[in-house]
Amino acid sequence: MIKLFVSDIDGTLLVPGKEVSAKNIEAIKKMVDAGITVTIATGRMYRAALPIAQKLGVNVPIITYNGALIKTVDGKILHAEYLPADLVVEIVNFFEKRNWYLQNYSGDVLYYPARSDYTDFYESTQKVTGNEISWAALREKTDKVCKLLSISSSAAETAERIAALKAEFGNKIEVTKSHPQFTEIICPGVSKASAIKILAQKLGVDKSEVMAIGDAENDLPMLKAAGQSVAMGNALDIVKNSCDFVTGNCEDDGFAEAVEKYVLK
Repeated sequence: MIKLFVSDIDGTLLVPGKEVSAKNIEAIKKMVDAGITVTIATGRMYRAALPIAQKLGVNVPIITYNGALIKTVDGKILHAEYLPADLVVEIVNFFEKRNWYLQNYSGDVLYYPARSDYTDFYESTQKVTGNEISWAALREKTDKVCKLLSISSSAAETAERIAALKAEFGNKIEVTKSHPQFTEIICPGVSKASAIKILAQKLGVDKSEVMAIGDAENDLPMLKAAGQSVAMGNALDIVKNSCDFVTGNCEDDGFAEAVEKYVLK
């Protein structure tokens, strides 16, 4: 029996840039009514994930920043891991020296050194508004930083940045990507998978009672950490090949289909 159901947001629960469908909201409410704890797990900042969670109509815990922050809809922090202040400064310096775009989420507020097409793209897809500050000011935003994110022009450029970061900082950071153009920097050992384990422990739920659903490469640790896993029809092949089940596409309410077929069956 499933007691904890964990869902990715973009490409899973909703089509990026759109609202959660009525069918998917209904599926979540059915799970909650059946006594199942439902959570969403995302690379998004809490502020960007909150409106989505609120539309679900339930006080679900939200796993945000790729697992660095677990916080309920009503604002209770269940778990948080922040990058050390001196390390944030080092990373900002590393990016400024190379003139690579970087944004910071200090205190769940979005900051970037200069507005660009990258910020316009990010703000429009995430439905958040950030603050343009200088590189010097960015170095001072070191309090409660769950994540730093760089946006590049291509997947190849993202791969280069990830390799450069790993070479420079080694095991001082965890580097992942939730989108072909996003390089995300979080604390070592932090992932959606680690957050699921923490939340399951807090709820007294066994791994076998956890189901996760997702579509992207950064969902893989989360999907493998769950007792049962579902890949969206629009998921990458590497994700489909790693999961127990494959459901329909995101745009066809594959999320609701999976809930009916594998959870409420």
